Amino acid sequence: MSPPATSRVDVRPLTPDTWDDLTALFGPSGAYANCWCMWWCLSRAEFARWSADQRREGLQARVAAGEVPGILAYLDGEPAAWCSLGPRERFPSLERSRTLARVDDAPVWSIVCFYVPRSHRRHGLSVTLVRAAVDHAAGQGAVLVEAYPVDPRGGTVDAAAAFTGLLPAFERAGFVEVARRSPRRPIVRRAASAPASDG
Repeated sequence: MSPPATSRVDVRPLTPDTWDDLTALFGPSGAYANCWCMWWCLSRAEFARWSADQRREGLQARVAAGEVPGILAYLDGEPAAWCSLGPRERFPSLERSRTLARVDDAPVWSIVCFYVPRSHRRHGLSVTLVRAAVDHAAGQGAVLVEAYPVDPRGGTVDAAAAFTGLLPAFERAGFVEVARRSPRRPIVRRAASAPASDG
C-alpha cells in the first residue's frame, strides 16, 4: 500500500535542524521503550545501564557533532517515519552479533532500524525509506548497502520485534539475500548504485 495520492512524502537527513522533528516523532516513549535508536550503538551492558535521558543525549550528541545517523520521512510536512543507517563499523553491537556477523570483508553501510508509528503503517513508508537510505548512502560514497530484516513468512511478527524492517520491503527495493544464519533473520544487500526494483 502506498501513501494516499493526495499526500506528499519528503525525506530529509537527521541534523540539528530536524532534531525536534525526531523527538516529536519518537514521542514520550523515545520510539521503542526509550531506546532512542541507540540499541546498535552501545554494548548490551551499556544500553542496559544508560537511562532514557542518557540514550537521548547520546544520540543528540552524535547529531550535534555532525554525524547523520539516519533519515526522516515526512508525510505532508509532518514527521512520519525514521530509518537509521551508517557505516557498519558505527554499530558495535552489530559487529559483535553472531547471527548478523560480517559476510565478508567488503565495506558496507548498514540499515539497522525503522520507527513507523501505528498511525502511519501500511502506507509503504518503509519501502520509501529503504530506497531513500540507499540514495543517502550512495551520496556518502557507499558501494554496498546491507540490512538485517525479519522474514515475516514464518509467522506473525510484532511491530517492535520488526524494528530492523521486514524482508518484503527490502526485496521490493532491489535487495537480495546473501546469508541466513537464523531461520527468520536474513542478511540482504544491494549495490548503492543499482536501480531500485518494484518487485
